[in-house]
Amino acid sequence: MNIFKLFAVTGAGMGAQRSRMSVVAGNLANAETTRTPEGGPYRRRNILFRAAPVQEEAPTSLTANSAAPSRTSAWLPLRTSLHGRAEEFQAVAVAGVRESARAPRKVYDPHHPDADTEGYVAYPDINTIEEMVDMLSAARSYEANLTAFNTTKTLIRRLLEIGRA
Repeated sequence: MNIFKLFAVTGAGMGAQRSRMSVVAGNLANAETTRTPEGGPYRRRNILFRAAPVQEEAPTSLTANSAAPSRTSAWLPLRTSLHGRAEEFQAVAVAGVRESARAPRKVYDPHHPDADTEGYVAYPDINTIEEMVDMLSAARSYEANLTAFNTTKTLIRRLLEIGRA
């Protein structure tokens, strides 16, 4: 096994969670946005992940001070099928960002500049509690990946020390 795959797994996990946190932060920042360049209120965004083929190359620059290689995919563990043959590695990658199909919530405010003819303003249907839970989940996942990255780094250093002794 290429040792850099261990770093790529955790680095990609951190990158994916960082992307997730950015999307959630955008949702929170625009929770009261009633007008967008596209027209209408802001629409909640969700990040999408997908399976992707494994990239075999090692990162080109990985130093003791770097946080992680910058990638958006991670290797999943090698599984063995029922017949004892190893299955192909799959990677997880950020596939994109999708706008929610939720209808905007209507609030009666006839003095608002974006009020319709009946006096209702369309606000994004963003639940701040749901967004905060999603943000906390992403932060915990990021921390778990960072801990795994640092643990791997420590284990490799110890192995190198044993090799020198």
